[in-house]
Amino acid sequence: MKSDSWTTEFKDRGIRVNTISPGPIDTPIFEGLVPAEQQKQVKEFLISRVPLGRMGKPEEIASAVAFLASADSSFITGIELFVDGGAAQV
Repeated sequence: MKSDSWTTEFKDRGIRVNTISPGPIDTPIFEGLVPAEQQKQVKEFLISRVPLGRMGKPEEIASAVAFLASADSSFITGIELFVDGGAAQV
């Protein structure tokens, strides 16, 4: 079920539904995904696809989630928020 379907499904219960779509985030997951000698190369490739020229930080995703969970976003529902350094826009 997509978030726009959930928006309609849960609106009568006062539940807002939004989605976070993160870009490449610099976390320790890379240590388990690729051999150590290839990690720098993989990160450089990912960075080359991000207009801001860097990987995101976990706290940047957390801030976006906190905003959507807060009263500051009380009139926002049914969106997909790209927290990806602009990658989805190019």
